[in-house]
Amino acid sequence: MMRLDKYLADMRLGTRSELKKAIRSGRVSVNHRPALKPELKLDETKDTVEFDGSKISYRSLEYWMLHKPAGVISATRDSGQRTVLDLLGNDRRKDLFPVGRLDKDTEGLLLVTNDGDLAHRLLAPGKHVDKTYFARIDKKVGQKAVLAFEEGIDIGDDTPTMPAKLEVLRSSAYLSEHTAGLSLEHREESEVLVTIQEGRYHQIKRMFAALGMNVIYLKRLSMGSLVLDENLEKGEARRLTEEELNSLC
Repeated sequence: MMRLDKYLADMRLGTRSELKKAIRSGRVSVNHRPALKPELKLDETKDTVEFDGSKISYRSLEYWMLHKPAGVISATRDSGQRTVLDLLGNDRRKDLFPVGRLDKDTEGLLLVTNDGDLAHRLLAPGKHVDKTYFARIDKKVGQKAVLAFEEGIDIGDDTPTMPAKLEVLRSSAYLSEHTAGLSLEHREESEVLVTIQEGRYHQIKRMFAALGMNVIYLKRLSMGSLVLDENLEKGEARRLTEEELNSLC
């Protein structure tokens, strides 16, 4: 059994205080009868709830695709920094959480849900779920690095990383100008795709660091079958489609 105001708040129809006023003003009905008490208990699986004449179906689980921007942390709350949940607005469900984490300076796909079982299936290393990233590296990435990723890399943990896939998209050299044009420096840069099945702390950055390279940009493109929607601007989110959810589950 669930309170009526919580039912409506979970469906993102307003804050609890706003919804209490709406209920008391007669804008809500339960089983086609006016419901004037916010504390009214109902069965979300059986009872019919209407708000301003529109039926409100209850979803116990929610799934959101978020295009995480840099500068936002992957946490449910923080007293001093903006979190990924803040991007969903103040009227979001309170039980949502990000599936895994992206570093503060990393962009890209982040799944936000309240489905703990799905989160476990996506994050457990034994489930072998691919997570693919686009990265820019400050050095030339060659076949030696590709083979090292395939074999697993010692990044200072108890065990080396699991085998990962590294694909070089572009590798080039250029002259970089410094100090108001008074000097030139020969530099190299590569663009790569990295696919891993783990989620260790700063894993991709540490893998490249172990090979003497630095990651200068990182963006997650996919997790399992879920691919970042190219129409989502940074900081925007949308619910998963039925097709995406069925494929993911």
